Parts: sequence; structure tokens; C-alpha cells
Amino acid sequence: MPKKESFLVNRLKSIRFAFRGAIFLLKNEASIKIQFTLALIVIAAGFYYNISATEWIAQLLAISMVMSLEGMNTAIEEIADFIHPGHHKKIGLIKDIAAGAVFIASIFASVIGIIIYLPKFL
Repeated sequence: MPKKESFLVNRLKSIRFAFRGAIFLLKNEASIKIQFTLALIVIAAGFYYNISATEWIAQLLAISMVMSLEGMNTAIEEIADFIHPGHHKKIGLIKDIAAGAVFIASIFASVIGIIIYLPKFL
């Protein structure tokens, strides 16, 4: 029987796989590229306007929420396309629901950005 790998080795492998997935998203998904660019702009604005710790927390949670959901949306689309490559009404609905989750997160992230930055612009 082969020797079982240690907990630490398994965690390091998991991190490597997760990092590989994140790099794949950044290289191949147009939506993630746009969101990542916007995230960098908003982070730079946070430093420029010296936002509070609470504002940083809200901003970073919003960024991570949108980008994470976009990654899940991509995973759902990949699975759906693998299972049923042709057009199927139910697969289309599943993809729409996943995209809708990203849309909702994006709307609320935008509201958070407006709450943080609008007073600084005025």
C-alpha cells in the first residue's frame, strides 16, 4: 500500500491547484480581466483617498465576492458545456442563474463603491 501523503503536502497541492485555477481565470476570462482591472483601480483609489479600515473591508469583500462568483459562474458554464455541448433550455437557464448571481453581486459592489467614493468626490 502506498504511503499516504502528509496533511501539509495535501494542503500545498490544493493551494497549487487553486492558484492554477485563478491564473486560468485571469488569462482566459474576459469578465475576470475587466473585474481585476477595476479592482486595481478601486484599490488605488482607496490608497489615494485614504479610506478607513471599515471602507477597506467593505471594498475588499465586494471585490472578492464578485470575482469569486465570476469564477464559480465560469466553472458552472464549463461543467454545463461538458455535460451538454449543444443548446439545451435547462442548461441555458442554469447558466443564466449563475450569471445572475454575478450580476447581483456586481450591482451591490457598485453600490458599496458609490457609498465609499461619492462623498470623497463631492
